Amino acid sequence: MDPVLIGVIAGIVGLALGVFGVLAFNLSERQRKEIVDVGEPTLPDGAAEVLSVVGKAFVVVDTVDGVVRASPAAYAYGLVRGHTVVHRQLLEMTGRVRRDGVIEERQLELPRGPFGQGAIIVQVRVAPLGEEYILLLADDRTEITRTEEIRNDFVANVSHELKTPVGAISLLAEALEASPDDEEAVRRFAKRMHKESARLAALVQDIIELSRLQGADIVQQGHPVQLGAVLTEAVDRCKLPAEAKNIRVVLGNGADCVVFGDADLLVTAFRNLIDNAIRYSPENTTVGVGVRVKDGLVAVSVTDRGDGMTEEEQERVFERFYRVDAARSRHTGGTGLGLSIVKHVVSNHGGEVSVWSQPGQGSTFTVRLPEMDRGEAGTTAAVGPRAAQGTENKQDAGSGVPEQGVTA
Repeated sequence: MDPVLIGVIAGIVGLALGVFGVLAFNLSERQRKEIVDVGEPTLPDGAAEVLSVVGKAFVVVDTVDGVVRASPAAYAYGLVRGHTVVHRQLLEMTGRVRRDGVIEERQLELPRGPFGQGAIIVQVRVAPLGEEYILLLADDRTEITRTEEIRNDFVANVSHELKTPVGAISLLAEALEASPDDEEAVRRFAKRMHKESARLAALVQDIIELSRLQGADIVQQGHPVQLGAVLTEAVDRCKLPAEAKNIRVVLGNGADCVVFGDADLLVTAFRNLIDNAIRYSPENTTVGVGVRVKDGLVAVSVTDRGDGMTEEEQERVFERFYRVDAARSRHTGGTGLGLSIVKHVVSNHGGEVSVWSQPGQGSTFTVRLPEMDRGEAGTTAAVGPRAAQGTENKQDAGSGVPEQGVTA
């Protein structure tokens, strides 16, 4: 055979083998990639768009509870860490939904983090998403739940507190009816009825005041207030109970600063503090009201000469209806709401109230409020409920109790 022909045939065969080899290699690579490569998890069409506008924290998990997608709120709530759902209760819910295919909804109280006592209350709804995913929707209900608990406790406490004077008035009325000819008994029962009705009126007034405070918006309704005028008015309103026990209320100098807020609410707060000091101080003593200004803060201290409080009592003294000495409070006509009102007023004004006390050494309540810059306050500062009375006496800076000043 011709050698040229043989060479051509060999070349054609070699070319065919080379093309076949290339095709076989490409097919093998394609099959290998199909087996090894795993695509990124994808959500059903439209699910991502809906979740982005749902307005709640969400977590999407796969068949082994791995986090496929989660919103920033889910991380902020502490529901997710990395690619893991943190809380066992949530994993139990996803397991039941995956098994039964039924939507489940529960309210859970979950720890906010791995340390501390902080907790978050969330309303969780768990539902299937497509064939292989589970969706968790979480709505933060912490503040709403706590507000409801406070409201329910408040209603229960009010009902309990109102029963005492109402029941006493009812019994005294029956006693009066049973002894119309006994002048001494009638006089005694009438005096008791007057005292219980005054206590009832004070309790109702405090409840109304506390309810009004909870709806007050100091930012919108406030204005510059002369603190001196506020304190002078508060001292004047406590004049009668102070005179009844021969207690001297001394207001120190230095109260000519300006704060931002509601003058009437501030008068109510300081009147409650001074009235509380008068109630728990022995007769023939002094209640001091001192004022200090430092680092942009105004500190008003009210010091009494009462029996003082233990550390446990100091922690609870601002609670609604809490009384350090319930029997004595009933005797003095206390409602248990005065210091709670003080706390609300001061908090609404961006300040804080604290107490220092030791058994047998009396108590000092200190209110701290931000001072308005004098340039900012200008001449627009409200005089307050009444004109401030000028004083020329000095304050004892060491104890916070004035040595001399305006007295009630």
